[in-house]
Amino acid sequence: MNRKTVALVAHDHKKAELLEWVKTHIDSMKLCDLCATGTTGGLIADNTGLTVQRYNSGPLGGDQQIGALIAEGRLDALIFFWDPLNPAPHDPDVKALLRLCSVWNVPVACSSATADLIITSPLFFSTDYVRIKPEY
Repeated sequence: MNRKTVALVAHDHKKAELLEWVKTHIDSMKLCDLCATGTTGGLIADNTGLTVQRYNSGPLGGDQQIGALIAEGRLDALIFFWDPLNPAPHDPDVKALLRLCSVWNVPVACSSATADLIITSPLFFSTDYVRIKPEY
């Protein structure tokens, strides 16, 4: 089993949904090193007992801190339940975070359906699978 680092992020109207998703996949989450933006990380840690490295709240730089993990090659997946119907004041940071996932070929899920597919894929924890990291 290959331990992965997974970032968990959710906008305000999606935090409850992400928490339920984490609870559904608690056994897989226990096999990961978890990090999250501030409020989301506290919500998950407080309600699941999981250890979560908390960064700043998204609007206060947390999205950028997670973006740095991506750019440094230290993040294996981003689970980001963003709210497409309520624009966020830090929308440029959100778009930059999603762009970095594409630039560095990091799996990103913006919905529970996609997150389910990522975390349950036999490739996700496989030591045989090596994600291609682009060289620029």
